[in-house]
Order: sequence, then structure tokens, then C-alpha cells
Amino acid sequence: MSTAASSTDRTAGASDVKSKTVATWLSFALGSLGAHRFYLHGLGDRLGWLHPLPTLLGLYGIHRMDTLGQDDVAAWFLIPLLGLMVAQSMLAGIVYGLTPDERWAERFNPGQPARKTGWAPILGVIACLMVGGACLMATIAFSAQRYFESQVEAAREISQ
Repeated sequence: MSTAASSTDRTAGASDVKSKTVATWLSFALGSLGAHRFYLHGLGDRLGWLHPLPTLLGLYGIHRMDTLGQDDVAAWFLIPLLGLMVAQSMLAGIVYGLTPDERWAERFNPGQPARKTGWAPILGVIACLMVGGACLMATIAFSAQRYFESQVEAAREISQ
């Protein structure tokens, strides 16, 4: 009976272990919706619940631009929200993946020994760096292009 109890205790403790690899890859795959925060801090995480709205607004902006064309001003403001949310979730994945195993254990698995994670989080960091960098550059380029286009339009209206 004590063997079953200790087995249950180990199973319950093992389910509470937060994996650096899982957090990194969740941040890569679903980070813009806050999945990595919910994994690490639970569904009660207030910052996690701030992720879905800007992401969905950005997706709505893409839908508007696809439907209404490039002249839709609302899409100009909504699409960069998606880019920023993706970029920040990629940054979180980079931070998680590069956190030393000992520090990870202290922060997310207190009282448990540090587990060696191997190359999986590093591969996640590489993926996050590639996608995050591309997304951030695209967001900046899109926003700058739209800003200058609006300035040209305003100058044309003034000159006429």
C-alpha cells in the first residue's frame, strides 16, 4: 500500500514539473494566444489572457485586407498587432530556451533537481529567432510603408 501511495505521489509531483522544452515550443507554436503562459502559470494568469485579443484583432485585420483590399485603413492598424504579438511570443520562447537549467528549476520547479534538457529547447530558440526576426521586420516594414503612404496622400490633398 505504501508503494502505491509513493507511486501516486511521484506521479502527482511529476505532473507539476514545468518543462523548458515544452514552454519554448508552446511559445513558438501558440505563444501569440498565451499558451506558454497558461502552461507555466495556469489559466488564472492575467497576462496570458491579454494575448488572445490583440492576436485575434490582427487576424481580423488580415481578413479585412484580404476582403476589402489594401486601402482599408482599419487593417493598417490591426495587422501590426498580430506581428507584435507573434514577435513577443518568439522573444518569450528565446528567453525560455536560453534560461539555464538550474535557474529554470529554481523558478518553475522549486525543490526539484535541475533536469538536463538537451538540444530540443535550442532548436526551439533557433526557430523562434528565425520566425520572430522575420515577423518583426515585416511588421516594421508594413507599418512604415503605410505611414509614408498616408503622408503622401495627405500631401496630395493639401496641394490640390
